[in-house]
Amino acid sequence: MSEEEQWRRLDPRTVLAGAAVLCGVAGGAALPAVAGLSGGRPLWQAVAWVLAGALLLVLAGTAADWVRLRRTRYRVGPERVDLHTGLLLLKRRSLARERIRSVDLTANPLHRLLGLVKVRIGTGEHTGGESTLELDLVTRAEGERLRQELLTRAAAEEPGHYSVLAALDPRWIRYAPVSFLAPALGGAAAGAVLQVSDWFDARAEVIDWIGDRFRNTSLTWTVVDLFLLVTLAGTVGALGLWIEMWWNYRLEREPGGTLRVRRGLFTARSVTLEERRLRGVELVEPLGVRLFGAARVDAVATGLAQDDDDQHADLKNLLPAAPRERAGRVVALVLREPEPPTGTPLAAHPRAARARRLRRALWGALGPAAVLAVLGLLLTPVLLYVAAGWALVLTPLAVLLALDAYRALGHGVSGGYLVTRSGTVRRRTTALQRSGVIGWTVKQSYFQRRAGVLTLTATTAAGEGAYDILDAGESQGLAFAAGAVPDLLAPFLETPEARPTER
Repeated sequence: MSEEEQWRRLDPRTVLAGAAVLCGVAGGAALPAVAGLSGGRPLWQAVAWVLAGALLLVLAGTAADWVRLRRTRYRVGPERVDLHTGLLLLKRRSLARERIRSVDLTANPLHRLLGLVKVRIGTGEHTGGESTLELDLVTRAEGERLRQELLTRAAAEEPGHYSVLAALDPRWIRYAPVSFLAPALGGAAAGAVLQVSDWFDARAEVIDWIGDRFRNTSLTWTVVDLFLLVTLAGTVGALGLWIEMWWNYRLEREPGGTLRVRRGLFTARSVTLEERRLRGVELVEPLGVRLFGAARVDAVATGLAQDDDDQHADLKNLLPAAPRERAGRVVALVLREPEPPTGTPLAAHPRAARARRLRRALWGALGPAAVLAVLGLLLTPVLLYVAAGWALVLTPLAVLLALDAYRALGHGVSGGYLVTRSGTVRRRTTALQRSGVIGWTVKQSYFQRRAGVLTLTATTAAGEGAYDILDAGESQGLAFAAGAVPDLLAPFLETPEARPTER
């Protein structure tokens, strides 16, 4: 086969997909545009201007996509993958095949309708966009062929067998409404209503309409009712988003030592991760999910979410929020361990760590209350009541969270894994390969020195790059670090034999 015949192009239906997206964007912008232009001219004239602008936008965008299609080509050679694109600014990218660690496929509903996928080829390096190639778009068959061909090297070197580690259980959807996403989506829905009404200069009418609905209701119950409505909207949004993200979920181990996560209802995602890039896992328990006995499993691996905009941060998700026992079994299966390292008993931290958390919690609750009280004495007595309510409600809550944060602290060793746990609003239990720790950082602030505690940070090339053991005892933490990763910290520790003797 000649060199020219080896080059391939994107699928021509890329232009059709781009035109459909532009039509959607133009349609979404049409309504506020008509509302803005109809103020000083007849409605038909505003509609005509908007339609002409939308048509021009679609034609220009489609022409640009056609040029990009004609100027983009890629090639998979025996040693490298090449991508050439650009008209005025030519870009030539190349990745060595031996460095390729992942081939991920993504297809939104439009792409699935057209039989297309976006292919993302990554090397697993923290060098921003230079470590990835994206083919936007190719046929589904071509994307699967590329995935298998580019990962064949690993399969040949490390034969194995196909197995399903986890599959979707529809009952897991019950954990979606108790996540932090639900109130955020509810607030976003309320903000969207106000924003749309503002486009038509109708915000005052919307607020008046809401006021009329609660005219005979006390202020307290009005606030409660509005809060419940926002929560309901957020719950519906969280349920819908969970279904979109996790429907058809499967976690599979493929021959060659690779893990593959497939999920998505409308936008189908396929993420492939080489096990040799895996340095451990995280058991993530947000407060609401934890209260219902569930946890999420994330991968700690090199090359995940390495983009500066964190666009692909969800690539590390191996399991959605599921019962904690099930999450533990998935951890053990992923790490090929008989028992999950995240379930090992952990060493408790000294009481000084609890005192530090209580002090911070009290400052956070009583500090604003004190400011409000001072302002109340200077300005209006109303603020005194606000300060009293603030202190009465938030102080017990802050103390409970501080005590829970202290109970969460712990560290230990389970076989070949270093385990650390911390957090209360978002508790994380990290099992990190001891062989993957490349350094230790010992931090001790002035207040930590007075309390006799310190923070140890295990440095690794995977995941977030650093994992903390917070407020461990001085001798306890240093001895643990020296024992967990021998010969890494020991040369810097002072032993009794090395101390100068007194004369």
